[in-house]
Amino acid sequence: MTFEAWLQSRLTAHGFACGPIDGVVGPVTIAAIRAFEASRRLPVDGRADEAVVAALRRSSSRVDPETAAAVENRVVPEAEIQKIALVGDIWPRQSGVPAFYGAVGTRQTKVAMPFEMVLAWSKATRIRSITLHEWVAPSAERVLQTIAALYSASEREALGLNLFGGSLNVRRMRGGSAWSMHAWGIAIDFDPERNQLKWGAPKARLSHPDALPFWKAWETEGWLSLGRVRNYDFMHVQAARL
Repeated sequence: MTFEAWLQSRLTAHGFACGPIDGVVGPVTIAAIRAFEASRRLPVDGRADEAVVAALRRSSSRVDPETAAAVENRVVPEAEIQKIALVGDIWPRQSGVPAFYGAVGTRQTKVAMPFEMVLAWSKATRIRSITLHEWVAPSAERVLQTIAALYSASEREALGLNLFGGSLNVRRMRGGSAWSMHAWGIAIDFDPERNQLKWGAPKARLSHPDALPFWKAWETEGWLSLGRVRNYDFMHVQAARL
């Protein structure tokens, strides 16, 4: 593997997807480097210098102590989770995801976007389709069509629904060794900057009342919001129960 391909693979593992891992450092990869630099409080210049490489070599599956402390006590009773999520038995629990969906990164397909989205950390980059597991793709397509009907373009922009934060991303969960739900292409992130991992309501933008139709659209199809059931990571929705 070339250094450029390694760089792209490590950025992706840390949650800063930069398109196909092809060893070509173009504008999207540079934007991902800049976003990674900003997240680590490094000088933001888009260059893979020694400090960036050292940071990328570190584990991508650990959550910082401040985040862990902020979310560890945010627990909603199971009965309330089921009431909120309306999940029934449409999708498996997280523990059953490998058996249900198969190997990580496999059986993926493209879902065309029914409204305009841009890459959250490179807003000049338009997203015309997203990659999801073939078993959840039809469901996600129905939800996205519903969102397109529910909200005008200006309303989607105000909520950040036009800011794509990732779908398929073969990486480990933050804070552990288990695979992320993104590794199977069964999760989607929206507007990560205004819905950061440890932010709960009302700080997270998607915790506000005008986002409720957005969440109901997903919940009708059995998708689960970690923000709605655990009050953190409001950017994230997944086709798996807790």
